Amino acid sequence: MKEEITLDVKGKSLGRAASEAAVLLRGKNLPDFEPRIRPTRHLTIKNVKGLSIHPTKFRTKVYKDYSGYPGGLKERSLKELWQKNPREVFKRAVWGMLPKNRSRKHIISNLKFE
Repeated sequence: MKEEITLDVKGKSLGRAASEAAVLLRGKNLPDFEPRIRPTRHLTIKNVKGLSIHPTKFRTKVYKDYSGYPGGLKERSLKELWQKNPREVFKRAVWGMLPKNRSRKHIISNLKFE
């Protein structure tokens, strides 16, 4: 049974909204939560552009991607990534709050945007 949940993040801070999304995706708010079982809940996020992010965070936060090759480090600021795709910023925040195991990529696939 797949459960559909909608979360409106307008006016919330990035970290608080991402932690709430991570809890809902894993099903930790349910009485029958078991860490070893992959959840089948789909979470739809609304109003990502309405997130509240502090101006200092826009200047100082840097996302790094490393290809594994010499000279393969790419750095982008939060401001650059936010202007290009705010959904990616939110998805990366939720990704960091999920457990670091095999289930993480399956859990994040249940995150959708409206």
